Order: sequence, then structure tokens, then C-alpha cells
Amino acid sequence: MLPTPSQMLESERLAFAEGATAEEMMEKAGRQIAEAVRQFHPSPSTCHVFFGKGHNGGDVLVAARHLAQWGWAVHLEPCYSASALAPLTASRLSLVASTPTEGRTPRVVLDGLLGIGASGDPREPVAGAIQRINSLREMSGSWVLAADIPSGLLEARIGSPCVRADCTVAIGFAKSLLVADHATDAVGRIVIAPLHELRLPNGIDRADVLRAGALRSFLPPRPFDFHKGMAGRLGIVAGCAKFPGAARLCTAAAVNSGAGLVTLFAPPESIPLLSAGIIPEVMISPLTSAEDVLASRFDALAIGPGMGRDWDPLVRDLAQRAPAPCVLDADALNAISMSLLNSCAGERLLTPHPGEMERLFPRKGRDRREWLEAFLQASPATLLLKGSRTIIGSANIPPEFNSTGHPGMASGGMGDVLTGVCAALIAQGKRPLVAAKIGAWVCGRAGEISIRDKHASQESLCASDIIDALGNAFDDLRNGVF
Repeated sequence: MLPTPSQMLESERLAFAEGATAEEMMEKAGRQIAEAVRQFHPSPSTCHVFFGKGHNGGDVLVAARHLAQWGWAVHLEPCYSASALAPLTASRLSLVASTPTEGRTPRVVLDGLLGIGASGDPREPVAGAIQRINSLREMSGSWVLAADIPSGLLEARIGSPCVRADCTVAIGFAKSLLVADHATDAVGRIVIAPLHELRLPNGIDRADVLRAGALRSFLPPRPFDFHKGMAGRLGIVAGCAKFPGAARLCTAAAVNSGAGLVTLFAPPESIPLLSAGIIPEVMISPLTSAEDVLASRFDALAIGPGMGRDWDPLVRDLAQRAPAPCVLDADALNAISMSLLNSCAGERLLTPHPGEMERLFPRKGRDRREWLEAFLQASPATLLLKGSRTIIGSANIPPEFNSTGHPGMASGGMGDVLTGVCAALIAQGKRPLVAAKIGAWVCGRAGEISIRDKHASQESLCASDIIDALGNAFDDLRNGVF
């Protein structure tokens, strides 16, 4: 659910009326902020903590106390004197000792300057603190975490100035402004820190942000007598001679996402090249007509990665006639039309980037959510609209925004991996909407793991790294990490 700031303030008022205390909620929120820091930065380092007068300041001070206990060097950056702080924030300050860190660039910066009650552009001394946070991020590479919202973010625009966060820990619920199109660059990765004391008033937007805790029930443990036939038969139509890499990435991702039997159908001229480079778990069959695929019984199909436009007629025929659920991506999206989608024999999941979506269903000035919802009113397909804040939906169901990933995933082949993951999940019996949610979350999380564990940079990350990290990402989903 996505409350507005005013609805969130009402939720807090209701919690206090029912006996909850601000101190109790601050302690829980601060602990989860610290745990989020440790998830992304497991090794203790240096943290600078910027805080203002209010309870957001108290939240990050609680986080600072835990980080210090875990071996972090914590340096406090107050905007106001202790006498100007809210009493609860001042009491948290008294529990944290500031560590001298002169000459040491902070690995992490915590933003607890402004909360959801602020309005208008920030003024001094907060404005100067925001500019210092952004300077540490831009000039020194510090990783910035904002408590609840980035300081300076407004409901209709990015304030001047506004913190540019790498991660925002939303306390209780993700606020509606965090997933607004204008907010993406300021918000970064979204983490939700649940507080059971908070309940929302009526009239809340039913859209939501994907969380591992809500998704893991869709991946129960396999029974001990499970066999490959029960894991699903997946057919992948991909990889013309000009783009063999797309087929290699898609099939490898499918195998690493649990599909029991994966068959690649590729144009005959690309078979020798693919046979030499495809992973050994994948079977390869030449593609000459749609009948080559339709004659086999598959639990799911993935169509389009690296097919090129020469195969448009076959792709259209297959996309329309296949009775199995299909993931349509890349050149399949360029080949089909809205009218075709309304006459397909089975369920379809589309995974377009904005350019592919524009060709299929023009945006016409709509924001991303409005764009997705307008498409779903015109088509029975499930839609995963890729982007910095991927959004997923199906007709008459509130959409959900993905929370995982980072800018290092802006490189070729990432979509091919996502297609393979989603198709493998569908082959294992997941509905397209569930597969899209899990696939988006897992691929984004795999990107985060690659940066953290392989010491990759955002510049060096590639699609093959995502495949290598899928196992850990699925484990993290089951473990309910942020």
C-alpha cells in the first residue's frame, strides 16, 4: 500500500491513540535502518550521520548506535544544537558518541534531516547539510541512505536542494511520493522497515512495492521426490546469427532459475555457433516454422531475445497460436500488435523497455503508472514495464513497483536474463504476474549481490554476473531480506 504523507501522519496519530509510543517505534525503525546498511555494506567502515530536530533524526541516531556497536566509526553531523532538538531525538543523541574521522571519507552517509511533515524547499541550516551530503556522494563516492524520505523531496517535484539517496528506508510503508516518476533519482533503492504498530486509514492506494517477505510464499521448498519433469519444460525461441549472445544469456538464466528441461529453438544458420557456446544443460533445435515449436508440449515459452526482424512473421504466428503461457520480449515485442494480443491462445507476459512500449502502445504524456494501467485496460496481457523503477501489473489488480537493482544494470543483456528467469518460473507453474514479480525482484537483487560480493563496480557489472548471482538472490528472497 502507498499512503500519502498526510495519510501516514494520520496512521501515526492512530497508533499513538492506541497506546504505541514514539520511543518504541523509533528504536525499531532505527534498528532496521542499521540492518539495511549492514545488508549492503557487511564490513564495518565509516558512517557520517546528518540529523535534524525531529524524529527522523532520532531514527538515524538509533541506527548510529547500532552501527557503532557493530564496529563502525560513526561521526555525527547535527544541524542544530542539542537544546533545539525534539526531546526524544535529544535523548537518542545522548546515547551515541561521535568518533573523530578527519581525513577519512565516509563509506555510508545517513540522512535524517527532514521527514514527511516538511513542506517547501529546505532552508538553512538544513539546505547546507543537504548540499554537503550530495557533495560526499558525488565527489567522494559515499553511499547515501535516507530515513523515510530523502530530505527535500516534495510530492510534486524534487526540492531545491534535495538529497540524492542510493537507498531510502521507508518507515512502516512506502509513501506514494517515493514511487512517483520525478522521485526516482532522489530515492534510489527502496527498503521498507515494517512497524506493526502502524495501521493505515481507509482510502489508501492499493498499489505497493515488492518485498521479499511478501514474495517468498510463492517459492515453497520442493518436495523430496521432485524430478525434472515437475520443474517444467521450457521452450526458448531466440538467437539469430547476428545476436547469439541473447540466446546464451536467456537459456543460462532459465537453467539457473530452476526450469527442468530447456530447449532452445534457433534459426538453422546460428545453430553451429550456439552449439559451441551454449551451456550443456540446454537442448538445441533448428527453427524453420512455428510448427517446430507448437508440435512439442511446453509448459511455457520465451520468444524474442536476439531474433532480429527477419523472423517477424514466424514470431507473430507463434505468439498468437501457442497455447502455453509465453514471455514476449525484445524482437517479439517489435513484431506484435495490440490487436494480436487480444486474440492470443494463452496467457502472455510482456517485458518491454520504454522504447519498445512506446512503439506498441504510445505513452501520450502519461506517467509510467498511468501508462501501464491504460495498457492493461486495452489488453489481457500481464505487463512488466522495465526501467529504473520497474512496474508490474495485470488487469484489475493494483500494480507493484520493484524495489531492487541499481544503475549498474543499465547494460546490454539484462533483459535477456530477466526473460529467462520469468519464463523458467512460469514453466514451474507460476502465473505470469507472480513470475514477473519474482523475476524483477530476483534479478535486481542479483545485481546488488554482484556489486557487494564480487567487488564489481557499476561500470564493470554485466549480464553474466546477474546469472552467476541468481542462486544467492533466490536464497535472499526466501530469507526475507530487504
